[in-house]
Amino acid sequence: MSLVKCLGFATLPCGCVIGRYREVTSHREIVYVEEKGPACEDHAHRRNHTLLPPLQERRAASLSVARAS
Repeated sequence: MSLVKCLGFATLPCGCVIGRYREVTSHREIVYVEEKGPACEDHAHRRNHTLLPPLQERRAASLSVARAS
C-alpha cells in the first residue's frame, strides 16, 4: 500500500464519481471510481477500482519511457 494525495473529485457524464490521486513516492496519477452511476453501462467503471488513462495518454507515457531507455 502506498501513500497518496487527493487531487480532487469529478462526476463523469455517465453519473460515476471518480477521484484523482497522486502517489507521493512515484508522483504517478491514479484515477479511482468512488461510486458507480445508477445508469452507467460501462463495465470498466467498477466501484473501488482504478481506471486506465485514455489511450492517447498511455501511448505518450510508453513513448517517453522508451525514449528514456
